[in-house]
Amino acid sequence: MLADRGYDHDKHRRLVRARGITPVIARRGVAHGSGLGRQRWVVERGFAHLHNFRRLRIRYERQPEIHEAFLKLACAILCFRRLPSF
Repeated sequence: MLADRGYDHDKHRRLVRARGITPVIARRGVAHGSGLGRQRWVVERGFAHLHNFRRLRIRYERQPEIHEAFLKLACAILCFRRLPSF
């Protein structure tokens, strides 16, 4: 699990390890340069792609099932756009 400095607390690390997940959390007070941002950038870029869909950026639906359906549809569209064209 990748996390930024906002989650730098032993409580969070213990909870994640209890679930069998290895935490990679940046430490406060330590200089930048761990390379963690390079890995997190991929996730942040994915969220940015999803926010290009207005129905996901501003949640209009009250029912979570409908919102989840739009999220899955957006993911399918993004994957389809990444396919090579023949």
